[in-house]
Amino acid sequence: MNKIRGLQVALVLIMLVSVLSASTFDNLSSALKMLCSGIKNLIPIVSFLMVVAAGVVYAAGQLLGAETRARASVWATAMLIGAVIGLLIYAVAPTVLNALYGGGIDASVC
Repeated sequence: MNKIRGLQVALVLIMLVSVLSASTFDNLSSALKMLCSGIKNLIPIVSFLMVVAAGVVYAAGQLLGAETRARASVWATAMLIGAVIGLLIYAVAPTVLNALYGGGIDASVC
């Protein structure tokens, strides 16, 4: 129950921060452009770092015992899947935001 309460508090804080930061923009269009710009700038870097970290974890796991090797392999696979999901978000986000908000942003400019 304590974990659920912590997740609820974190979710409320994230929502509060997003509402407060959205109020600083003139309109929804500029907020969407900023969100899309943030996605385009941050996600490829994080995905690349996750691929590198997955390689390091996998290589380090090969030097250790069988149980740790198996765990390292699972962790490395999870990191690679996270990187691929991040790149999918990177590729699809402008189109989805444009479809949701009907021309609020231009997918090519984003």
